[in-house]
Amino acid sequence: MAYFDDADTARVQQSFIRQSMQTPMLEKEEEWDLARRWRDHQDRRALDKLIGSYVRLVVKLAGKFKHYGLANSDLVQEGVLGLMQAANRFEPERELRFSTYASWWIKSFMQDYVLRNWSIVRSGSTSQRKSLFFNMRRMRAQLEHHNQNLSSSAMDEKVSKAFNISVGEVQGMFARFSGGDQSLNMTIGAEGESEIGDFLVDETANPEAQVMESHDRQEHQSWVHKAMAKLSPRERQIIIDRRLVDAPMTLEQIGQKIGVSKERVRQLEARAMDKLRHTIQDMPVDLSEFRTI
Repeated sequence: MAYFDDADTARVQQSFIRQSMQTPMLEKEEEWDLARRWRDHQDRRALDKLIGSYVRLVVKLAGKFKHYGLANSDLVQEGVLGLMQAANRFEPERELRFSTYASWWIKSFMQDYVLRNWSIVRSGSTSQRKSLFFNMRRMRAQLEHHNQNLSSSAMDEKVSKAFNISVGEVQGMFARFSGGDQSLNMTIGAEGESEIGDFLVDETANPEAQVMESHDRQEHQSWVHKAMAKLSPRERQIIIDRRLVDAPMTLEQIGQKIGVSKERVRQLEARAMDKLRHTIQDMPVDLSEFRTI
C-alpha cells in the first residue's frame, strides 16, 4: 500500500490545478448539450467533461478567498462540490451560460466553507451577517479612503445601516477580524500563572441553588398534580388543552371536541380554575408562585 506525505499531496494538487487550467472551456451549444445528456440520460461522460472544463473557474474563484488563511486546495475542493451542484441544477432551456450559473454555486460553497472553518466561533447564518462577514473590511476601507476624518463609531453606524444590523454586531464582527481566536488556557501576565479562563464569570447558579431549584420545581409539580386530581375528567382535560400545552386550543375547538357550546366550555374552565385556587389555598404553598392560576 502506498502512502503519501504532505509534499506528495501538494504535488498532486498542483498537477491537478495545472491540468485544469489547460483544459479549454466549452462553447455554449456544447455545454448545453452536455447538460441535457447528464440531466436526461445520466450520461457520466457528459458530466465529467462539463465539470472538467470549468474546474479552472473554481481555481480562479478560490483566489478571492485566499486572505482568510485557509488552504487553497480545500477551497478548490469545496468549489468543485459547488460546480457539481450547478451541473445537477442547470437548465439549458433558460439559455444561460453554464459558467455564469455555476459561479454562484461555487462562491456559495466556498463562502459556507470559510464561515465554517475560518474561526472556531460560528459567525451566524443570516444573509445580513453573511454579507457583513465578506464585505465589511472592503466597505470600511472605502469609508476610510473617502472620509478620512470619520470617527470609528460613525463608521460603524454607516456599516450597520448598510447591512441592516445593529452597531453592536458590526463592532463584534470587526473585533473578531482584528483579534482572531484565543484559547481559554492562554496564560496572561508577567508570571504566566493565570489563564484567560480564570477571569470568566460563570453566570449559572451554583450547585446548591440548582438543587434547591430542582427540589422546588418538583414540589410545585406535586401541588399542581394534587390540585388537578380534584377536577372531573372533563374539567381536567379543558385545563390541559387551555393552559398546559404549547399550542392552547380555543374555546370553540374544545367545544367541538367534547360536544358542548363555546360558552359552556368557558363556564367549565372558570369552575375548574376556581377549584384549583381553593385546593391550592389549603396547601402550604406560597400563592405568589401560582399567579397564572
